[in-house]
Amino acid sequence: MKNNYALIMAGGVGTRLWPVSRQQFPKQFHDVIGIGESLLQSTFNRLRKVCPTENIYIISNQDYYALIKEQLPDLTDDQILLEPELRNTAPCVAYAFYKIAQKNPEANLIVSPADHLIVKEDEFVQLAKNALEIASQNDYLITFGINPSRPDTGYGYIEYEKANEGGVYKVAAFKEKPDRATAEEFLKQGNFVWNSGIFVWSLAAIKKSYEQYLPEVSELFARGEGEYYTDQESDFIKKTYHNCINISIDYGILEKAENVYVMPAEIGWTDLGTWKSIDGEQRKDEHGNSLLGEVMTYGTKNSFIKIPKDKIGVVQGLDNYIVIMTEDALMICSKEEEQMVKKFLNDIKEKGLTAYI
Repeated sequence: MKNNYALIMAGGVGTRLWPVSRQQFPKQFHDVIGIGESLLQSTFNRLRKVCPTENIYIISNQDYYALIKEQLPDLTDDQILLEPELRNTAPCVAYAFYKIAQKNPEANLIVSPADHLIVKEDEFVQLAKNALEIASQNDYLITFGINPSRPDTGYGYIEYEKANEGGVYKVAAFKEKPDRATAEEFLKQGNFVWNSGIFVWSLAAIKKSYEQYLPEVSELFARGEGEYYTDQESDFIKKTYHNCINISIDYGILEKAENVYVMPAEIGWTDLGTWKSIDGEQRKDEHGNSLLGEVMTYGTKNSFIKIPKDKIGVVQGLDNYIVIMTEDALMICSKEEEQMVKKFLNDIKEKGLTAYI
C-alpha cells in the first residue's frame, strides 16, 4: 500500500455543462448528479480505498486552489499541484510523477480524471489494486477499458489482442470516436473497449516512456529534482510550463509505446462530460423526464430539467429538451442539438458577457 499513489486530474473547465460549470467554478467542484458530494470529492473518496490519503495528489489550475482546499481539507499543500497555464495531460502527468519520484522512486501510480461516475466502487477498487500490483512487477503502461454496452459514438475505443497476459491484454490500437456503423462493427468484433482515461503504471515505466517519446518534456521536469516539496517549486513550475509543449499523454506516449496494456472493466463507468450523460444516470418519471429540483411538468416528456433549490420550475409542452437554470442563467436546448453549447458560449463571449461564462 505504501508504494501506491494516485493522481486526480481536476483542471478542466467543463464548458459542455454550462451554465452550471463556469470558469470560476467548474464541474468537478459541483454535485452534478445529486449524490451529496462533488465529482472531485467522490473521486477522492473512491481512491482512498486504493491508497493512503497522504499518497493522493490533485493537479489542477492554480485558480482552483481555494476550492480544492475547501472541498478536500485533509490534503496538504504538497499534495496539491497547481498548473500556471493549460498544457494538456502529458505535462501534468510528468509534473506529478517527477515530484512523487523525489519522495518515493519505487511508487506505482493510478491516474484518474475527476469527472467520472463509477457506480460499482468495490469492483473498481479491486481492479485498481490488481493493476497496481501488475504494474509494480512489469514494465507496463496499463489503461482501464470499459466493456461497451452500446455502439456509442461519443467515446474513443481501444482495440486489444485477444491473448490474456496475466489479467491484461496488449493494446493493438487506439481508435478515434467512430461513426455509428464503425461503433457497431467494434462491438461485433468483441475486442474493443471504451477508452476510460484511467491509467496505472510504475514511476520507472512511465519515466522511461517519457524519456523515449517525449524527451523534451522529461528533461524540463527532471530539472526540478531538489525543487519539489520546497518553496522554490512554484517558481520552477511557472518557468517549466511556460517552456513546455501542449500535448496529451494519449498522443504523446500511449499511441506510440509498445508496452501498453488494457484491463477490460465492468465498473459502472460514465464520463460525465455532457448533460446527456448526466441525464442517462437519473431516474425518470412516467413520461421519461429527469427532474432535479422542484419541477412541475405539463405535457412534457423525455426532457432533462434542473432547477436550483430555492426556485420552482413549471414546464409545459416540451419533448426531448434540456432545461438548466442557475442563479443567473437559463439554457433551454433540444437534446439533439446539445453540441450547440459551444456556440452559445462563443456568442456570449462575443457580446462581452464574460461574467456568465
